[in-house]
Amino acid sequence: MEQLRTLVLLVLAALAVTGLAAGAAWWFEAGRRLRRVLKSMLKRRPDAEAIDGQHGRAAGLDLETGEIAVLWDKGGSGLVYALAELEGAELIIDGHVVSRVSRAGERRALDRIPHDAEQVTLRLMFADARWPEFELELWGPDSVARARDLTPVDAIRLGRRWLAHIEALLKAKPETSVSPAP
Repeated sequence: MEQLRTLVLLVLAALAVTGLAAGAAWWFEAGRRLRRVLKSMLKRRPDAEAIDGQHGRAAGLDLETGEIAVLWDKGGSGLVYALAELEGAELIIDGHVVSRVSRAGERRALDRIPHDAEQVTLRLMFADARWPEFELELWGPDSVARARDLTPVDAIRLGRRWLAHIEALLKAKPETSVSPAP
């Protein structure tokens, strides 16, 4: 009887340890961690987000405040930019800029969505001498999106939505220019 009791306790202990390990793995999964850090940086859940769990990078957009948070190093490093610091964004497919919006008014619309893209990258450009751009891989050879059965078309649509959000923000809240004193 004592042996059965010991065996049951060992099985219960093994189940508890397995449950704790599974819970920790779920909690610290790259995508979830990046989402938590984005929410913390923006002080609320982002209205738009793009996560590259494979490379530990993410971007989140708060449409209400016009703030953009970017993260790298698996969420260990990041910055929050105000709308006035955003210069524009580009969607890059297989090394070619296929769509662009910018504060300067440059716009390149996405004419065609390639269904066989090998790499899809979103580039955000900022008026920051130290960190002038931030690239986020939405789809790539070893992308987490590929493992989740998403298609390159899904990644391109996500990038296109980001460009639409950014263009709307740039049009709705144009940067105010300061006139030099006479």
